[in-house]
Amino acid sequence: GWNDLGSFDALDEVSSQENKYINQQYISIDSRNNYVDLPKNKIGALIDVDDLIVVDTEDALLISKKSSSEKVKDVVKELELRKDSRKDFHLLDYRPWGSYIILDEEPQTFKVKRIFVAPHKRLSYQMHHHRSEHWIVIKGTATVTIDDNIFDVQLGESTYIKATQKHRLENRTNSQLEIIEVQLGDYLEEDDIIRFDDDYNRL
Repeated sequence: GWNDLGSFDALDEVSSQENKYINQQYISIDSRNNYVDLPKNKIGALIDVDDLIVVDTEDALLISKKSSSEKVKDVVKELELRKDSRKDFHLLDYRPWGSYIILDEEPQTFKVKRIFVAPHKRLSYQMHHHRSEHWIVIKGTATVTIDDNIFDVQLGESTYIKATQKHRLENRTNSQLEIIEVQLGDYLEEDDIIRFDDDYNRL
């Protein structure tokens, strides 16, 4: 049947388990009716607790009574007041072409990402004012465009994009593409993107 999964309570309702766990890495001792979402590399343990929502991501942890889950919007408001960028940008971010996870960063210096590009998908043709990028292929074959010059980068190879150079990353294969991206510059936020062409109309 239909269920609008717009809240953690709704996610909890679609499961019939006594304790609902995402990724199945858990130990439960005398605990009931909990909803837990953990990163796949982390094990969780609940002891003598009931009716909790526990959601752990790379950059945030939520623990709430189920009856209070609607107050998450108050947390978002507090992040806005603090001007915390985690309200809009996350370490793990999903995009129409795939996803990326931020591995390490130091503001105004560097940022390291692991980027996953789905088969036959590509990022926008774009440019950055404040950062350069070094791409290293760790899985698959990347088709790279730099200032209208198109070439392939194979497993273990790399390429370098200077600030203000137009560029695009593309996966023309039937397998997932993975790269490590090292950004260098004095401003490394996601709003430093000028798009010239985009398959998803994000210009």
